[in-house]
Amino acid sequence: MKYMILSYASQRDYDEMAGKPGDAPVWSGEDFAAMGAFMAKFNQDLEASGELVETRALDAPVHTRRISGAPALVTDGPYAETQEVLAGYWIIDVDSFDRATEIAARLSECPAPPEVAKTAYADVRPIIEHASEIGL
Repeated sequence: MKYMILSYASQRDYDEMAGKPGDAPVWSGEDFAAMGAFMAKFNQDLEASGELVETRALDAPVHTRRISGAPALVTDGPYAETQEVLAGYWIIDVDSFDRATEIAARLSECPAPPEVAKTAYADVRPIIEHASEIGL
């Protein structure tokens, strides 16, 4: 069964990881390098186990467009009401929801500044292949 693991970040995280100064800098260059090394190993481990289908990081919220309503209204991001946005995802193919959860839980080991780590989270969602699989 395929599952999607979704990770989240804020515009501030993106800004600080890019080296833009904020009110109170949280990400150092060393923090960013440690996160990159962790993610590279995380992805290599999933690829080696045959469980990784796809993974992608997403660009900063400032490079987002939201389309809503009818007729369609297009709004450029970032959005003031949004704290965290989807930062990246993994699609994995594993035997169970428990295995998908176990993999996602490893993300809690990702090096990050304490202020970021304490609020970090990931979601795990089953991917449906057919409308009849919707589990309501």
